[in-house]
Amino acid sequence: MAPAGLSASLPLCVCLLLASGFAQAGRLLVVPMDGSHWFTMQSVVEKLIHRGHEVVAVVPEVSWQLGKSLNLTMKTYSTSYTLEEFDHKFKCISDTQWITPEKRILSIVTGSGKEFFDLIASHCRSLFNDKKLVEYLQQNSFDAVFLDPLEVCGLTVAKYLSLPSVVFSRYFFCHHLEVGTQCPSPLSYVPRLFSKFADTMTFTERVSNFVFYMEEWAICHYLFKAATDIASEVLQTPVTMDDLFSQVSIWLLRTDFVLDFPRPVMPNMVFIGGINCQQRKPISKEFEAYVNASGEHGIVVFSLGSMVSEIPEKKAMEIAEALGRIPQTVLWRYTGPRPSNLAKNTILVKWLPQNDLLGHPKARAFITHSGSHGIYEGICNGVPMVMMPLFGDQMDNAKRMETRGAGVSLNVLEMTADDLENALKAVINDKSYKENIMRLSRLHKDRPIEPLDLAVFWVEYVMRNKGAPHLRPAAHDLTWYQYHSLDVIGFLLAIVLTVVFTVFKCCAYGCRKCFGKKGRVKKSHKSKTH
Repeated sequence: MAPAGLSASLPLCVCLLLASGFAQAGRLLVVPMDGSHWFTMQSVVEKLIHRGHEVVAVVPEVSWQLGKSLNLTMKTYSTSYTLEEFDHKFKCISDTQWITPEKRILSIVTGSGKEFFDLIASHCRSLFNDKKLVEYLQQNSFDAVFLDPLEVCGLTVAKYLSLPSVVFSRYFFCHHLEVGTQCPSPLSYVPRLFSKFADTMTFTERVSNFVFYMEEWAICHYLFKAATDIASEVLQTPVTMDDLFSQVSIWLLRTDFVLDFPRPVMPNMVFIGGINCQQRKPISKEFEAYVNASGEHGIVVFSLGSMVSEIPEKKAMEIAEALGRIPQTVLWRYTGPRPSNLAKNTILVKWLPQNDLLGHPKARAFITHSGSHGIYEGICNGVPMVMMPLFGDQMDNAKRMETRGAGVSLNVLEMTADDLENALKAVINDKSYKENIMRLSRLHKDRPIEPLDLAVFWVEYVMRNKGAPHLRPAAHDLTWYQYHSLDVIGFLLAIVLTVVFTVFKCCAYGCRKCFGKKGRVKKSHKSKTH
């Protein structure tokens, strides 16, 4: 029988051992994407470092956010552009948020968007031109590559070094997720990205959804041509985007079915939606004073994301006018020129603790651009939203939340001050919005493991097992006609047609033998009577 002291300390020892995770230290190569994409990816990297893994990140020397972490080894390579040129290229894309959707798509495909994708693709040529860096990567035995798919070079690096890879992404436009995982995506109820459709579509919407899908195949090949050309040059063999994506071991997708609509999934698709949500921390005295001064009306948190620095003056004044019509105090993260009609209840700040303010009991509404980070912080904290989507997947995120009755979506180009005022009053005063967002919050949090822990587990899983080949479907090895069983259908159809033809011929032969003989007998009988 164990002593009482030992029995009491045993559970503690077990907990400590479980907390340590029995993680065997490994070496991980990280190829991240700049901007907001890096924020949540960094949390996974930092936890892996905390668990004893050695992490090396390969980043361009010119960037916004990359290279600022002190906890991991950074290897940089030179770029063919300056930070000012990088800012200008991105600003050209962000400026398309304030033009009509038709002009925006045309600009992204043929102008600023194509130029930005080509600039990102150029990273790969710069990386592999750095012979010392390539030699360093070859000499160090990494266990896996952890990458963001928008930085396509990560896929090229993984293939060049013959390493298993883990993708970290909210989504990937085009068809590459379906091809990379060989996951069915029925167009009848799975809306394409940027379509702004729900999963229950009318006939017209299903036609449009099909057209979106066909357009993807044409547009995406063009957008990523520079990336595939460079990858083919580096790997010294022709490759396509499908070739690069089909090698991925695990897909860590920053979504879940509280936000997204139900759809087929494959075993190497892991959903980690809400990974950016954190426990609310105490806010600073400055923001505490703003919140306390709001009284019983509470506060509205307003942010259009870290990448939107300013808004056209006319639109900013319309927004300011609408905000001045509600009794709540509005904390607006905005770095552009101060609107001349800004009301006393609206406070402009260059930065705000978004998650901590949304978690405050006095938070009444959240005005957001519908980026996945903001959407999940709204879900986690149970705050109804007024959504003004601008770019990328934001339109689809807004549509999903509106469909679930957790917010109101506005067209930022067409909305008026009255529209914004009515939307805010609706989500604040109509209890159904609060009830729906709280229901989504409960569903999201009802899970066996936290998204961050789940992400760390699967990265370590790939590192330990040198990939996850047992999760790779055999569909990758089939031709398109084998995948759709067209050869089997053709074979069976040939058999059926052969049988039908044989039966028909037999019946025809029998009929001729039977009825043809009687006809000849009758004819002979008639000739004798004459």
